[in-house]
Amino acid sequence: MNIWNIFAPIYERSMKSQQQIYSYIYAHAAATCEGKDVLELATGPGMIAKNIAHAARSVVATDFAEKMIATAKKNGCPKNVTFEVADATDLQYDDNSFDIVIIASALHIMPNPEKAMQEISRVLKDGGTLIAPNFIFSGKKNLWQHFLSFIGVKFAHEWTADEYSDFLRQNGWQIVGSEIVKGRIDLIYVECKKG
Repeated sequence: MNIWNIFAPIYERSMKSQQQIYSYIYAHAAATCEGKDVLELATGPGMIAKNIAHAARSVVATDFAEKMIATAKKNGCPKNVTFEVADATDLQYDDNSFDIVIIASALHIMPNPEKAMQEISRVLKDGGTLIAPNFIFSGKKNLWQHFLSFIGVKFAHEWTADEYSDFLRQNGWQIVGSEIVKGRIDLIYVECKKG
């Protein structure tokens, strides 16, 4: 069974200790998403989608794990948010469908994140923005990373901030803003434009 289906009921609670990171993401992403049509990939329990909905025109929030989507639909949902099961590497949406695509803290767990980058580029409108915050690593694993490994959460990529930025550039993205946000596992908040 997919580890994310197993983890779904407790994911949001487990991330409470990363509140400073999520508060940063909500505030910055909401400002960028003002009045825009947004696609979020790897939404998990829908924390970002629900917290940016007040700013966006519409949000389609997706996840590969069915139980994550079921969890996201609980406890109410803003009227302009739709939750759907979708594979970030094989999206069912038309070309040039969204003003903004968000993929937060997910690319490092994908074996082939380049496929997600291609799909994001395809569904994003010309002049659109990719918001791609991602956990970054600095060598030695901390206790939280060991715990995640123990329960079955695997990191396909353990990028440093520079390596992650290089990955985005190599996949056709121009970084227009980035900042490191400290947490239990540090995160780099990145906004990009195509090419």
